[in-house]
Amino acid sequence: MHPAYSVILFTTASGAGYGLLIWLCLLGGYGFLPIERWFGFTSFGLAFGLISIGLLSSTFHLGHPERAWRAFSQWRSSWLSREGVAAVITYIPAGLAAIGWVFYEDISGFWKLMAIAGALMAVITIACTAMIYASLATIRQWHNHLVVPVYVSLGLATGSVLLTMLIAAFGYDAKHPEFLALVMLVIALIIKLIYWHRIENEDKTWTIEQATGLKSSTPIRQLEAPHSQDNFVQREMGYKVARKHGAKLKRYAIVLAFLIPIFLLGLDITLNNQFSIVLTLLCVLSVSAGVVIERWLFFAQAQHVVTLFYGENRA
Repeated sequence: MHPAYSVILFTTASGAGYGLLIWLCLLGGYGFLPIERWFGFTSFGLAFGLISIGLLSSTFHLGHPERAWRAFSQWRSSWLSREGVAAVITYIPAGLAAIGWVFYEDISGFWKLMAIAGALMAVITIACTAMIYASLATIRQWHNHLVVPVYVSLGLATGSVLLTMLIAAFGYDAKHPEFLALVMLVIALIIKLIYWHRIENEDKTWTIEQATGLKSSTPIRQLEAPHSQDNFVQREMGYKVARKHGAKLKRYAIVLAFLIPIFLLGLDITLNNQFSIVLTLLCVLSVSAGVVIERWLFFAQAQHVVTLFYGENRA
């Protein structure tokens, strides 16, 4: 599939924003974070800003962005519509939790209930985003049970790294948030490695015989291409990334999104927070670059079964 930059921005920015929102609501609600006005204002502002930027960027991928509101009406059958509905609903409890935190410096009682509801809706929204792709049986690399765990774990990992940076920037001692980020990065890395191994080694189950409906004891091959030059379907659905380039980009994603941040967070713990601001900022930059590469590969490595009509033997 051709990687659309608007969708890459949507999934990476909103995933990080929802991840940060989840940790703010859960850790704040259970007393693991300082309930201070300006910390809450900055943290929730960053989370809502990333979420909003991501959601708005997703409309640029539509042929008619002005009609995006119509997608909300198809929630019974469309994961895209469910994602939009869940995203809007998430603003309500999370926004109320932010009001309690910022204006009253309180996250107990009603505000705590709203925080928990906001965290739950944020997880549901990330899962709905992942299901937009996981529900497509025509794309083997996406129709995979690990797609949802990959999206959720990466969202939680990037969100925890952002939270660690914010805590360092405000100079708080919040019981070593680096450990949370380390654990989430390791979990996300393990899930992503399993996902990559699975899609690269599993059998390609769709064949040209199935696509054409021609049953034969001998393999069927295409006599000649249906078009003299690439058409829209071939450019969008038949996009290919060379195996050697894919392997190189995967290494970049692993190093930038996981290994460097893990090293920087470990160094921060070892140095006892002496350079926390610099190290956590570098960690955020590295994770951001790595996740963008990971998400580009997620789209570029996907092969639609329609390519069987344009020369591919299996998909």
